[in-house]
Amino acid sequence: MNLTQAILLGIIQGLTEFIPISSSGHLILAEKLMGLDQQMSAQQITAFIAVMQLGTLLAVLTYFARDVIGISLGFLQGTWRQLQGQGDPESRASSRMGWLIILGTAPIGVVGILAKRLIEGEETKNPLLIGASLIVWALLLWAADRFGRQRLEMADLGWKQALVVGVAQVFALIPGSSRSGTTITGALFAGMRRETAARFSFLLSIPAIGASGIFELGEAAHLLDGAHRLHLFVATAVSAAVGYASIAFLLNYLRQHTTTVFVVYRLLLGLIVLIVASR
Repeated sequence: MNLTQAILLGIIQGLTEFIPISSSGHLILAEKLMGLDQQMSAQQITAFIAVMQLGTLLAVLTYFARDVIGISLGFLQGTWRQLQGQGDPESRASSRMGWLIILGTAPIGVVGILAKRLIEGEETKNPLLIGASLIVWALLLWAADRFGRQRLEMADLGWKQALVVGVAQVFALIPGSSRSGTTITGALFAGMRRETAARFSFLLSIPAIGASGIFELGEAAHLLDGAHRLHLFVATAVSAAVGYASIAFLLNYLRQHTTTVFVVYRLLLGLIVLIVASR
């Protein structure tokens, strides 16, 4: 891998992590087009991408800094008060969002650990699987946007909505599905407004991306040499800057538009991938 390739991977990661078009699918396709799968092992590539995601984690933490601080303090204070027997509505409300994020993160945490070897293997890099996932989740996203009730704000969310989105997030482990795509789809089916769906998806990404990146950090240090570590640092920084811009764009876009443009893009890309892969 050279520096230009690292920058391109950082741009792709930043653009596609939060926009529902599949970061893993785009990154795997980019790796194959650049020939990185011939230069690096599957384990090296997986570790590189997982750690590079810490850049997009920094982006979401920066963009939602006030929300993250408020949720964290509210969760700690509210939970502490409840443990002391002061289970009043105020303490429950303070800790509510923190518990919803934990509940929404639990499914992908369990499946991610149990299926780690499969996720890192070559089986999940199959272009046919990526193409099919792009198309299937495009159709599901369209259906969710078309038939979802879209009335819930952040203050209206409960354990049922968090669990629906959490289960949907598990499918993001399949390349081509998209973590933001699956979670936004699940959120729309659960009745959230488009902007609320995106906002909850972004907040839910914090533990998922953070755990994945930190978990792979030690392995990346072991698998990658000095040059690759420098490239990883650059790619991570680029993904942070681009990811921040992507968050701002998507939230603003969904205030006024449907997800149709992303559905069409996924369908076209999925068809192209399937056609190329079948030759």
